[in-house]
This record gives sequence, structure tokens and C-alpha cells, in this order.
Amino acid sequence: MGGGVGGEGVRSVLVVAAHPDDEVLGCGGTIARHLAQGDHVHVLILAEGATSRSEQRDRTAAGEQLLVLSAAAREAHARLGSTSLAMLDFPDNRMDSVHLLDVVKAVESHFRKADPDIIYTHFPGDLNIDHRITSEAVQTACRPQPGNRLCQVLFFEVPSSTEWRMSGNNGFVPNYFCDISSMLDRKLAALDSYALEMRGWPHARSVTACEHLARWRGASIGVEAAEAFVVGRMLDALFMARHL
Repeated sequence: MGGGVGGEGVRSVLVVAAHPDDEVLGCGGTIARHLAQGDHVHVLILAEGATSRSEQRDRTAAGEQLLVLSAAAREAHARLGSTSLAMLDFPDNRMDSVHLLDVVKAVESHFRKADPDIIYTHFPGDLNIDHRITSEAVQTACRPQPGNRLCQVLFFEVPSSTEWRMSGNNGFVPNYFCDISSMLDRKLAALDSYALEMRGWPHARSVTACEHLARWRGASIGVEAAEAFVVGRMLDALFMARHL
């Protein structure tokens, strides 16, 4: 188990995801574990998650889908018990049509509110363009400036994006794990809230595949189930406390 979960004191955690369901796919079990330990977990979802299913972005045509996704996200985080959930309106799978600075400023606003000790976000090498932009925006928003108490930035994997990036790019090689053996059922229950976003087995974004992945990540470190991360930043919390 990595040090991001299980330390002393109540911490503020910020999870920044591109689309509704990414946050649960990537770190739903870790969210549940933080909450069980008394930490505050704030979730920020940047893109609306539905309008890419049409040739042109049309929020009116996608209105019902957007309502369903919003309700699914609220239900998922009610099941997890998340401290707060914010959903923004960046264009689904078209975030490259938005100035990166606009995305950064949106993340910065929530960063200031949450004042996080730990951030979880997308792996920067994902296939999905929105994932990559989200990761870059988070890295920009949480650059290490004086007075910033952020100690950890961790990149999660999202099935059907992270592993779909073809060879020739830096792949996801986890070096940080969270034991979610006691939280796997909560993660799967939260994914059930996103049932319309999930696919049937053997699709990588099926509930069965997600459970297999958690079991495999767990077996990699000798526990029943785990979530895996790549470390973006890791600072000594005691050192940070002395210098703030």
C-alpha cells in the first residue's frame, strides 16, 4: 500500500477527472478508503460526457443523456460518500477545442477551494484526448509554488483508455498502490450507478474487467484487490508542514 492512504490526520483530497465514471474507474476504491479514514474527498469532473455521441456538439439533443449522467454521478458519489462533487461543462471528447488556459483556470478555482494535500488525476499518456488535457491542466494548476501544501500528485489508470494507447509511447507502469480489498464492493456499487456507461464482458470497461484489474493489481502487491498509480509528485509531508 502506498503512503497516500493511511497516514496521520485528516487530509483534503481532490480528484480531477475528465468524464463522469472516469473517477470511479480510476480511483473509486481509493476514494472510499480515504473517506472511511475520515479524509475529505472533493471530486471535480470537467467534461459533460455525452455530446461526443453526435456528429456536432448539441446539448439540446443530448439533454436527456446529460441529465442521466448527472444523476448517475450524484448517485455514485452518494454511494461512496464523497464530500463534494462538481460537474463542469467542457465539451465531451472535444476538450482540444478549448484553450488550455480556460481548463487550467477552472481547475485552479477548485484547487483553491479544496486546498488539497493529495490530488488524483489522469495518466498523461492516455489515449483519450480529454484525459490528456485534464492531466496537463492539473499539472499546471498545482505547480509547486510557495505556500502550496500539496504533497502528492498521483495518476490513475482508466480501463479502455490507458491500456489502449499503442506502443511507442510511455506506458502506464505503476509504482504506487492502494489496498482496496475492503472497498472493492463499494467501487463496484459506484460503477453500477454508471451502468449505462459500462459495457459487457469482455470489453475493458465492463464491471467484470474492472474487478479483474483490481484483483490483478492486488495480486501484484500480495493483497486481495488494489488500485495502481504512477507517482507524479511525492513530497515529505513533515517537511511541508514545517515550511508552511
